[in-house]
Amino acid sequence: MEALKGNMRDTMKSSIVYTRQERIAELARQEPKFRLVSLNKNLDMEWLMEAFRLSRKDGATGVDKETAAEYAVDLSVRLSILLNRAKSGEYVAPPVRRTYIPKDEKTKRPLGIPTFEDKLLQRAMVMLLEPVYEAEFLDCSYGYRPGRSAHDALEAIWKGATGMGGCWLIDADIKGFFDTVEHAELKEMLNQRVGDGVVRRLVSKWLHAGVWEMGQVTYPEKGTPQGGVISPLLSNIYLHEVLDKWFHGVAMPLLDGKAFMVRYADDFVMGFAKKQDAERVLAVLGKRLAKYGLELHPTKTRLVDFRPSGGSFDFLGFTHTWATSKKGTPYISKATSKKRFVRALDNMKAYCHEAKPLQIPELFKGVRRRLVGHFNYFGRGNSIRPLKRFLYETKKVLLEHLRRRSGHHAHEWTWERFIRTLEYHELPKPRLIRS
Repeated sequence: MEALKGNMRDTMKSSIVYTRQERIAELARQEPKFRLVSLNKNLDMEWLMEAFRLSRKDGATGVDKETAAEYAVDLSVRLSILLNRAKSGEYVAPPVRRTYIPKDEKTKRPLGIPTFEDKLLQRAMVMLLEPVYEAEFLDCSYGYRPGRSAHDALEAIWKGATGMGGCWLIDADIKGFFDTVEHAELKEMLNQRVGDGVVRRLVSKWLHAGVWEMGQVTYPEKGTPQGGVISPLLSNIYLHEVLDKWFHGVAMPLLDGKAFMVRYADDFVMGFAKKQDAERVLAVLGKRLAKYGLELHPTKTRLVDFRPSGGSFDFLGFTHTWATSKKGTPYISKATSKKRFVRALDNMKAYCHEAKPLQIPELFKGVRRRLVGHFNYFGRGNSIRPLKRFLYETKKVLLEHLRRRSGHHAHEWTWERFIRTLEYHELPKPRLIRS
């Protein structure tokens, strides 16, 4: 009964926060040029409790090594103190712990890990700012927005390119975006819509928070740390001003033919019905980004002839090509890109290595969970062959892992025994969710 009452209280709090967010969104829609100066009045204990509920509890720890479970002890007291520090200006954003995760076969991507308390406060700030900017953002952006997904972005590309019968496509890549965002520019963009001193002060503190790495703290003059809860929203605010509004408000009216843009975080493509339009935009795109401290990657940005007789491009883990149906009709086909296939398989190998202490049932449970995630994301294309191959390669990885962990008895793990084991620990079958 107590648990039920607790769940009811949580539901009530969520409803109260949601109602406030709706009011913020409505005000933002009614007054598109109005600077919101009292957002922080919504920041109270109920708001922080909801932020705590929404915060991920199993993430890596920051520089203080405090877990979510440890923070939850005397939670009300901790949140009350945090609320006072945030509103009074006494809150000091701790440095983020920098680690690195694989980006592709050769490079790694830096990832900043804030403390749990900092993540919680950032979550509370996202809850305040998101309703404001959802009223501003354009339909062309999909990354890290409520109710929008990578699959929605892929669908938009399909509609845009198919509607033109093929297009000339700018496959763009911004070089080191999260490390090159200009702080002064971002603050000015935020100031156009948000005049609340508490909110702006906290955002500034996060932008200037140090980075802890190898026992030393540095203070970058540019960028937002990847891994911060608020970083995706800040990046969307930045590229909304730099790219989205410029493309739709300045570039498109000057074109001779149809065009579209699809952006997911800092990855984007632009499609054009006419080649000369694509060339004109590509000629000025680098200058537009440079105005705000950004740079197009010289070797990864290209103009693609994406027509039925043309080339292909990679976006959000899929390789997009034109194919021909049995009836002779051209259509856009997409399948897992080679880079994402290799990365996913490397992640499976890493999991098996980390899972060495686990019993076989638990090992297979983790593999099943990862296969389901892979199939759910990549089972949206037109070819099931990469999914079947991924399952086959995963089985080979599993068998090799079982042999290694068996030491001198490795020879006992034959392929036949492994297949019999799969009868008890069945792996999911690949399937296309939508083609």
